[in-house]
Amino acid sequence: MHVIVGGGIVGLTIAWRLSRRGKPVTVVDPAPASGASHAAAGMLAPVSEVTYTEEPLLRLGTASLRRWREFAAELAEESGADLDYRAEGTLDVAFGSDDLAALDELAAFMDKLGLPVERLTGRECRRLEPMLAPSVRGGLLAPGDAWVDPRRVTGALLAALERRQVPLIRARATELLRDAGSVHGVRLAPAGPEPREPYELAAEHVVLAAGAWSGELFDLPVRPVKGQIMRLRSREPLLARTVRGSVHGSPVYLVPRGDGELVVGATQEELGFDRRVTAGGLYELLRDARELVPGITELELGEVVAGLRPGTPDNLPIIGPSGVGGLELATGHHRGGVLLAPLTAAILQGEESELAALCAPGRFA
Repeated sequence: MHVIVGGGIVGLTIAWRLSRRGKPVTVVDPAPASGASHAAAGMLAPVSEVTYTEEPLLRLGTASLRRWREFAAELAEESGADLDYRAEGTLDVAFGSDDLAALDELAAFMDKLGLPVERLTGRECRRLEPMLAPSVRGGLLAPGDAWVDPRRVTGALLAALERRQVPLIRARATELLRDAGSVHGVRLAPAGPEPREPYELAAEHVVLAAGAWSGELFDLPVRPVKGQIMRLRSREPLLARTVRGSVHGSPVYLVPRGDGELVVGATQEELGFDRRVTAGGLYELLRDARELVPGITELELGEVVAGLRPGTPDNLPIIGPSGVGGLELATGHHRGGVLLAPLTAAILQGEESELAALCAPGRFA
């Protein structure tokens, strides 16, 4: 039996793919779909998020994006859920001359990599998105980028697993059980208000997909990176596509949902396992987002939340055999957990061997 430790979008996707192959699988998580996946905006945007030092991450992201349309269609069909998967692209906008120069350099870099982007004037940007600020001077459109609602995806995955009668144990894994150098199960502490004795769950294969908490069960260079995010509501969508920009030196993005919700995010804070929502963090998000789209101040405040992304020293995920028998790893996805979920499951199933080398756990040995 496979035991998946972690019920976020990565762990649930792995479990679903295994169950579709007829493998017996159990998911362990004290509060499934409530961590980083719950807080995430859901951008599937490897092109617009590319940086000069992260070409390996770009390769992983573009490969996973190619899988997303089929993945979403299969999951929607099996679960009966609408994932709000959309592929109208990402618009990265600039205000001043320095921002424009930076976009020009980025466009040249993208062109060198053969990435599909379109350089736009400020007027062309506002033609695409009329609610943009008049001060927008220009932009880059990445037409192949997409986005999805992660909460709908995890809900659909849970529904699909329930239909397949995959057990979901609401408990916290406190220890990997080892014998003769191999992992053969996990020790669990049951969740809930009533105290209950820990117990053991045997497994032939354990997949550690516990996000920022993975390092508590196995020696891994995974750290929590806090991200605060805001959800605003309106009757009609304010934007047609994801809009990104840099304001006061800080990146900000706005991701529209089909039901009128607008997701604004996100901070990046190195504060350990602190999940508090702070007034300062939300002020910065709202201030910067207002520079891009002034009309957001008229929207209703729906929700504020903070999540913990699992970061690694090189910003690449850790996927594959751990070096210890019976244990595989699927963690360290940082900002890309939603985007990389289909590719992660494929790598663990022995596909994409060339890409698997980029995120092999052995690089930190």
